Amino acid sequence: MPEFSESDAAAVSTLRSAVMRLSRRLRNQRVEESLTPTEMQVLATLARCGSASPGELARKEHVQPPSMTRIIAMLEEKGLVRREPHPDDRRQVVVSSTEQAESILNQSRAKRDAWLAELAGGLTEEEWALLRAAAPVLERLAQL
Repeated sequence: MPEFSESDAAAVSTLRSAVMRLSRRLRNQRVEESLTPTEMQVLATLARCGSASPGELARKEHVQPPSMTRIIAMLEEKGLVRREPHPDDRRQVVVSSTEQAESILNQSRAKRDAWLAELAGGLTEEEWALLRAAAPVLERLAQL
């Protein structure tokens, strides 16, 4: 871990606080109120990564396999995922999202993008330029 100066430590703290507040506000911009944030995240992971076994989803979402089994059951009951036999191992299943789930995700992204764009409309040109430049760096941090 690099050695941080006092001003670097303050910047890290400010970044953490701002990202957490913004994330919380973005999560409140929901299309489907009956889905928990965890359920939405599982659907987003399926959309991003494609079909996966329950074990793979549990690892990607950093939850225990029994918890993922319950989440999948809830999503299946709502018609948002389907279980199919694993192509290589018939003892396992593969989970994939349905068209309804994809529609909810697309609507949710559009709503959140519109909300964020409205907020960004209140920035100065200089602030917006800085934010555009910082977006790839924030994406990289999110992937580490």
